[in-house]
Amino acid sequence: MEAKVLIYSSLSLLVLAVAFKVIIHLRTRKPKNLPPSPPSLPILGHLHLVKKPLHRTFHTLSQKYGQIFSLRFGSRLVVIVSSPSAVEECFTKNDLVLANRPPSLVAKHIGYNQTTLVGAPYGDLWRNLRRISALEIFSTTRLNMVLGIRRDEMKRFLHKLGRNSSQYFTKVELKSMFSELTFNIIMGMVAGKRYYGYGEEVKNEEEAKRFKKMMVEIAELGGANPQEFVPILRWIDHGGLEKRLMRLAKKMDAFLQALIDEKKGKEEGNTMIHHLLSLQKSQPDYYTDQIIKALW
Repeated sequence: MEAKVLIYSSLSLLVLAVAFKVIIHLRTRKPKNLPPSPPSLPILGHLHLVKKPLHRTFHTLSQKYGQIFSLRFGSRLVVIVSSPSAVEECFTKNDLVLANRPPSLVAKHIGYNQTTLVGAPYGDLWRNLRRISALEIFSTTRLNMVLGIRRDEMKRFLHKLGRNSSQYFTKVELKSMFSELTFNIIMGMVAGKRYYGYGEEVKNEEEAKRFKKMMVEIAELGGANPQEFVPILRWIDHGGLEKRLMRLAKKMDAFLQALIDEKKGKEEGNTMIHHLLSLQKSQPDYYTDQIIKALW
């Protein structure tokens, strides 16, 4: 019993010491000339003000603090810009300054330690991934080659809408339908597969179940988690977020690698994976499997 009391007491003192250190660090490191900001709480900053839907929260704050104001999400500084002219300036004159995304647990594990096109910091890797995507994936020629996939999915979507309201007016939940349409178009272009639908529309039900489950997990774990903004919660892995992300990352990597391996040495195709694997044959050191997964 005495040993347990000693352990708990030590942990409590450690937590208090870390919290005190974080507070001092934030107060002494406060940048100059920040936009106006609401009163904040120690450690949490303005996290207590964040309520869904976010755009309404930000709109309410902008009416009081102006079109450019700052918030602190735990240890991270966030600047909210709602002025169209200021936003344009951010993405033109100051685009390089604002090009990088802050590191996160999601980018670390799901994003291959920030080496994907979406999460990579501005630099040689990002420029290389962008060049490949612009020339080999999103060029007019490549997009026209998979035009049939997009047309087919739109026909299925409209047919489903028509079937639901063939007799009478009916209420339709479009959010999930648009989500399924988007995923089917993406995966059709990437791997020539459909994962949402019924009966013969989905060839491999088991694979489709795994994919849909992973997408749900990514949506659940990839949101604004307190652990990303409060260091002490991240250090103790509050809620087991990092462990869950590590497990999900292994499943995602195995899934993507299986798609790549399936296309190797098989029939010709117009999908993104087929095309990148054809380039891999002539430049294996450049178009690696990891590069293909980073472009997904």
